[in-house]
Amino acid sequence: MATSVNHRYKISELATLFGLSHRAIRYYEAEGLIAPERKGQQRLYRYQDYLRLSLIVRGKRLGFSLAEMRELFELYDAEKNTPRALQQMIHAIQQRQRRLQQQQEDIQAIMDELNRAETQCYRQLSKWSRQPSS
Repeated sequence: MATSVNHRYKISELATLFGLSHRAIRYYEAEGLIAPERKGQQRLYRYQDYLRLSLIVRGKRLGFSLAEMRELFELYDAEKNTPRALQQMIHAIQQRQRRLQQQQEDIQAIMDELNRAETQCYRQLSKWSRQPSS
């Protein structure tokens, strides 16, 4: 499927690409996160909408709320070159980086615990398989 800057996507294309329902995509539109062009009743999504949807899907997987996504988009779209906007963007990014770092550490701790439990299970199975059967 085309992903060029000039390509216009139909809602069905985006739904397939991102594994989203049409309803979810329309909801993101209603929330102001994406803004398709209209050709009669048909919505035509630009490459920017495609990129935003990819960020929304990834952001949701990483625990971003839609409000946080909106805030980042607004900061990015607003006067990008003003010191205040850039400072706000840096602050938002650093906050999210700290949260993700903590999540990464928590995931690693859980993975370590699961690996220990799995090893313990294999040890138990090994002991039972060496016992003579009755």
